[in-house]
Amino acid sequence: MKLTVNQNFSTTICVPCIQRQQGQIHQWLLSHEKFYTPFYTSVDIRDAGFKIAVVDTNLFPAGFNNLCEHGLADAEALIKKAILTRVPNATNILIVAEEHTRNTWYLENIRILQEIITKAGFCAKIATFFISEPSFCAQAASAVELETATGQIVKVYCIKRVLKKIKQGVADFDMIIMNNDLSAGIPEELKQVKIPIFPSIHAGWHARLKSEHFRHANALMKEFAHIVNLDPWQFSCLYEVVNHVDVNNEADQQRLYQAAVKLFEDIQNKYREHNVDSKPFIFIKPDSGTYGLGVVPIEDPQQILELNRKKRNDLLRGKDAQTITHFLLQEGVPTIHRIEEHPCEVCVYQIDNNFVGGFYRYHETKGSRESLNSPGGMVFKKMCPHLDKYGKDCGIEHNLNIFDIYRILGRIAGVAAGREIKELESKLS
Repeated sequence: MKLTVNQNFSTTICVPCIQRQQGQIHQWLLSHEKFYTPFYTSVDIRDAGFKIAVVDTNLFPAGFNNLCEHGLADAEALIKKAILTRVPNATNILIVAEEHTRNTWYLENIRILQEIITKAGFCAKIATFFISEPSFCAQAASAVELETATGQIVKVYCIKRVLKKIKQGVADFDMIIMNNDLSAGIPEELKQVKIPIFPSIHAGWHARLKSEHFRHANALMKEFAHIVNLDPWQFSCLYEVVNHVDVNNEADQQRLYQAAVKLFEDIQNKYREHNVDSKPFIFIKPDSGTYGLGVVPIEDPQQILELNRKKRNDLLRGKDAQTITHFLLQEGVPTIHRIEEHPCEVCVYQIDNNFVGGFYRYHETKGSRESLNSPGGMVFKKMCPHLDKYGKDCGIEHNLNIFDIYRILGRIAGVAAGREIKELESKLS
């Protein structure tokens, strides 16, 4: 299966400009990475031909089941180093999972993550709070066996009981790996834990803001663009933030509208500067949150004043039915890539900012100017990190030169995420 390009578009970014500076770019990235990088990340990238930009970065990636076998093999050594760098002599690892016990693909993700850690030489258990299904925590065995989407069995423990045993001294863990984004906040039990936790519980979606991520990321993109002598806009998204919004309130709708008008004008000015013959569009999304919830594409600012009740409800509710009041208006980046005629986008996976593969995501009912990270119709095609070695036998064929740019942008996003984490932690010190 091959990645194709929409014939109406072409890549206008100067790829040789980036290739010529590979050595300097690598040294520049290393100079930032030596300070701090997240335990793991997934980075969504959209390629419009005239620009290639990071549109989202997740600190608690939930798609390890979509990585190819060669990427998973690479992940074993990298996760071993990531664990031992943070907690020398660690042997026992506790993975804190999401509550998605009925989502069999999420269960497969967490099973694969456990398998990577186990193959790296550690003992690893999976636990969650079972808030939505408290009966599991009442079971005498303190764990439940669940079947994943591929028919494998994964054992999930009740974390409250695990933490109680730790407190009593009858269980011992050296490190906790979070695969739960803590959208609803930090459970009291985790606050009291004395075990090192990565990624930081203070960087969950209860505290993290996408606008803060892009503030850091866009500053780094300016440095990168200076090295390759290109416009930083070609690697970043313009955005506006509107806080304390009730989407059903006319005055607040006007504030969103005014912000959108400004953003459309800024994007249009950049289009003129770079001779882009296309119409700007934007996404309205929650300034915190994940899983593609609450994301609405806007083709004209006037649409904000004309949103029907369903669209307003889409904006209003995020994960765990939380009410959204802080919004990020983000420049839309159309995607030029296709898989079987479906528009697709890139998602790269990193452990300690080291690339371990990723996937191409498309949606069976969505177009190139819509969110492809939407429930009900997403399809994932594996991206091999060693395409030059395995070629057509593994994953989607792609342009290795463009692929290198994705890896660079993923690392930059990882550095930005590391800065976010340290900033969030410093606010609590």
